[in-house]
Amino acid sequence: MAFDGFITKSVISELETSLIGAKVNKVFEPTKNEIILGLYNNGINYALELCANPEFCRICLTTHSKPNPQNAYNFCMLLRKYLTGGKIISISNYDLERTIEIKFEVYNELNDLVTRKIFIEIMSRQSNIILTNEKNIIIDTLKHFDNKARELLPAHEYTFTPTTKISFINIESFEEFENILNSQEEKSLNKFFMNTFIGFSKPFIKENLKILNISDTDYSNEDLKLIYNHIKNIISNMGTPNVSCKQISDKDYTLVLNTENNNENNLSINFFLDDFYFNKEQNSVFINSRNSLLKIVSTSLKKVYKKIENINSKLKECDEMDTFRLYGELLTANLYKVNPNENLEKITVDNYYNENKPTVIPLDKSISIHKNIEKYFKKYNKLKNALSIVSEQKKEAEKELDYIESIVFNLGNSRTLSDINEVYEEIAENISTKKALSQKEKNKTPKKKAKDSIIDLDSIDIGKFKIYIGKNNIQNDYLSLKFANPNDIWFHTQKIHGSHILLRNQENLEVSDIPEDVLYKCAVLAKQNSKASNSLNVPVDYCYARYVKKVSGAKPGMVIYNNFKTIIVK
Repeated sequence: MAFDGFITKSVISELETSLIGAKVNKVFEPTKNEIILGLYNNGINYALELCANPEFCRICLTTHSKPNPQNAYNFCMLLRKYLTGGKIISISNYDLERTIEIKFEVYNELNDLVTRKIFIEIMSRQSNIILTNEKNIIIDTLKHFDNKARELLPAHEYTFTPTTKISFINIESFEEFENILNSQEEKSLNKFFMNTFIGFSKPFIKENLKILNISDTDYSNEDLKLIYNHIKNIISNMGTPNVSCKQISDKDYTLVLNTENNNENNLSINFFLDDFYFNKEQNSVFINSRNSLLKIVSTSLKKVYKKIENINSKLKECDEMDTFRLYGELLTANLYKVNPNENLEKITVDNYYNENKPTVIPLDKSISIHKNIEKYFKKYNKLKNALSIVSEQKKEAEKELDYIESIVFNLGNSRTLSDINEVYEEIAENISTKKALSQKEKNKTPKKKAKDSIIDLDSIDIGKFKIYIGKNNIQNDYLSLKFANPNDIWFHTQKIHGSHILLRNQENLEVSDIPEDVLYKCAVLAKQNSKASNSLNVPVDYCYARYVKKVSGAKPGMVIYNNFKTIIVK
């Protein structure tokens, strides 16, 4: 992301118009890499966000509320001690560097008016927030780096990051710019600007070259004049409505001239950045939460697979059950032929169950023939009992497997944090997966929703009919068993995990009176919101909602239904 020197300078230019003289009312630290200063100026409350997160490092005003932890971090407590009640007297940076200095006037413990400074370094992984006194002696830092080039430690003097790059702002003529370019061997304008001048980023150069229709490597002297004047124009207009932020991809944005000049908000760049990064952070939290839950569910899934594998192994052993019974019966029938004093390893007898064909029966010569008979019947009875128990265990394991696979589908089908919250609530309440939720993983996942909260169902209109879609097991149960009216029409893919779809039948029409194209479109929705979304010829069952029932003790989302018809979605 391109929080470069141009963005930094523009943000500062906007902040200077609103925050000079602002009083610090509050300081809190929502996360370990983020500080928010609550400010008050000219009857308006502001929240200034200072973020040193490597992925989202920035400084800007924010309008999005964030949690204030009950137990404040140490650096937050330090800032409260030194800055609360203070007044901002300047916000600045050097040239187009991404190090911002905010200077405060505040009364100390002796009631003397002193100066404190905060330096915000926006440098990706090296981003940091540093608190110093008026002589730039460090009081403390948000992060403590083992940096050999600079000692960012308490009681040490704060020094700026050294740079060998040239200041584009200080270039006074095109000829000077051209001479610098000619002295370089680099022919790519993109690399030339980034490697030579302070504060330039690849998105900034690339987008502005694109706007001016200038090639990165094949350019004329007139092209150079054009890009030189264009950048100078951007610099001279920073802090005015003549420049604005432009989003150029999901991950990037840059500063451009605002040709339409219709932006009357003097904090437009701040609020653009606020929304951009807030959405990115929300998306990051969503992905991390989903991956955390997938990890938990995957662990449970592996356990169930292993359980089924062991059950199948036991069932395979039970295949020999009838053989042991046969051996026992044949030995008993041929007992008169055996000399009890002989120690035989095997015996051949006629199998009257198979046309008296000879059958070889292995024997344990260390025990008597009667003990061998007893041993075979004991094995038979043991496997017979095991077959009954293990067969039931397999049914339960397959149900558990089916349910956990439905959770995996629901996680893949989730689109918002709210969806993830609902799946998390379901997992937390489930007996088989509850053990997998360690305290560390609980902290990574969203908090449980209140049970009495309103479930937000997705809906679309098809003609005059309203169609509702369940996105996970909790929503499916709510949609099918509580939200649905008896005469509503319910849809679900046949024997395939997917969302429950409900056609609201407000006029209590017979199914035959509902247009076929509406029913088909509902079936298409059921297919699209299922594991068979990319399959052909998917059967979708539909029936009145009154025929959908839940078996006592069934897992969330698991229902039975009858009196249904089927549509094949091609």
